[in-house]
Amino acid sequence: MVIPWVGMPLADIIRRLEPTPKAKYVAFTGLLDAQKMPGQRLGVLAWPYVEGLRLDEATHSLTLLAVGLYGRVLPNQNGAPLRLVVPWKYGFKGIKAITKVSFVEKQPPTTWNRMASDEYGFYANVNPEVDHPRWSQGKERRIGEFFKRKTLPFNGYTDQVAHLYAGMDVKKLY
Repeated sequence: MVIPWVGMPLADIIRRLEPTPKAKYVAFTGLLDAQKMPGQRLGVLAWPYVEGLRLDEATHSLTLLAVGLYGRVLPNQNGAPLRLVVPWKYGFKGIKAITKVSFVEKQPPTTWNRMASDEYGFYANVNPEVDHPRWSQGKERRIGEFFKRKTLPFNGYTDQVAHLYAGMDVKKLY
């Protein structure tokens, strides 16, 4: 999805919070409220939803904390009041309704990595050469377009972010 987000670079907030040198990751926790979010009652996932990034990913200039989209305040269904946007990663890295942000020393467990580690790696980078176990990631269809297009590595942000993963095994980047 190509969305005009309204927000602030996460790096600006991290700088103000001054994490200790021990911090290597940022862990995010989403809202746990089954009254407002009835899907949480289904037990499909372990709630609350949790997500994480390496500190260098979190402080990249493309990583945002979104408070709106299309020039308006972020609606509940899009993750109000605060949502993470990491445009070179798959959507499950875009945790919604953030209630807690923690700086941690070790890679935090994430919801999808805990639920299906063989299908959802920690990094969740867009790598069209590594298929999901149940579908190809080689092509995508954008909202409003009829035909599929070739998926680009890192969602087309290779020049800006590939250096973050230099020397890493591409299989771990799915």
